[in-house]
Amino acid sequence: MANRRRFLQGLSSLSLLGVPASVGRAFGATPKRDYFKELNIRRFINAGEPYTALSGAPMLPEVVQAMEYAATQSVRLSDVHDAVAERIASRIGCEAAMVTAGAASALGLGTAACMTGTNRQFVRNLPDTTGMKTEVIIQKSHRYGYDHAVRNCGTRFVEVETRDQLERAITDRTVMMLFYNRNDAIGQIKAAEFVELGTKHRIPVFNDCAGDVPPAENLSKFTKMGFDLVAVSGGKGLRGPQSAGLLLGRKELIRAARLNGSPNSDAIGRGMKVNKEEMLGMMVAVEAALKPDQETDWREWEKRVKLIADSLAPLKAVKAERFVPDITYRVPHLRISWDETAVKIAPPELIRQLSEGEPSIEVRSSPRDCVEIGVWLLQPGEAQIVARRIREILKSAA
Repeated sequence: MANRRRFLQGLSSLSLLGVPASVGRAFGATPKRDYFKELNIRRFINAGEPYTALSGAPMLPEVVQAMEYAATQSVRLSDVHDAVAERIASRIGCEAAMVTAGAASALGLGTAACMTGTNRQFVRNLPDTTGMKTEVIIQKSHRYGYDHAVRNCGTRFVEVETRDQLERAITDRTVMMLFYNRNDAIGQIKAAEFVELGTKHRIPVFNDCAGDVPPAENLSKFTKMGFDLVAVSGGKGLRGPQSAGLLLGRKELIRAARLNGSPNSDAIGRGMKVNKEEMLGMMVAVEAALKPDQETDWREWEKRVKLIADSLAPLKAVKAERFVPDITYRVPHLRISWDETAVKIAPPELIRQLSEGEPSIEVRSSPRDCVEIGVWLLQPGEAQIVARRIREILKSAA
């Protein structure tokens, strides 16, 4: 109720800003159309993660309000870029920041920045890389689908596995070193050592930790560790605009990234447009993430995990374990497993029934012989629905 009250108060303030009543109505002061119902688009309960394919995380109410406020104002985009970036950098405690069109956009713009610097001719020339360094060093175990955003700039990856291989791979063509934070555990060169090597050889080191917030301290952890650039998704744990993200790092590299991005017309990142609404929304999302009392959310997530686990306790062949992922989405989750000789259903079949049932429920993907539940994106009352559906399906298979 508190969020709804603040929302309605925000709507009433629109008239004080000289915004027409019709605009206020468009923002929800009158009953809204059910667009997804009109379009026959099926909703689902997200008991998984804020994957892009699942439309990310629900935005915070204060983020929605900030975006709605910005939507009615005419301002110069460069002014918003500058002011929002300064506020975000000061809150996080890094040299500089910029709002990007998602974490993949941050990867692309950060790579372009390392290649072109502030050379405007180079900026205009990309993806023609004539005269530029083009080799990016990456651990073989850190190759992943999103590194395509780096290759879009015309770079070539040089894969290594050990410290010695990395140092021997450095040449006068090396432009950057890329680290995929989620794979830190499986790479031989850990984050701190990777930074040390980049610093030693004066090569920019870039960390993609798109989904690694929460915890909120990760917003500042990696720039403090010495990474020159860090990419963060806005529409996942930050619960900002789904099509926005952050590029954090050294001032001169962020300046170069800005030159390679929108609204500059003759730049490789022109299509990576970020509007004033998303910039303001990201600023508010960062402020919310860094609020002093973060324990309230954690207690609610623990409560949801316990509720679902307790509902399965009567099923003796079923085991429900609380766990917290090591790196990405580091909040309380629930892992459910069972003896398939007693409960005759395989995990993929349970997942299918949850997805195809009514209401549709999506769960966290897992390589294990189990089903994993993410509770942190659930809306009020949805934990009970998830618990009931899982219990019904497992009980009927017992």
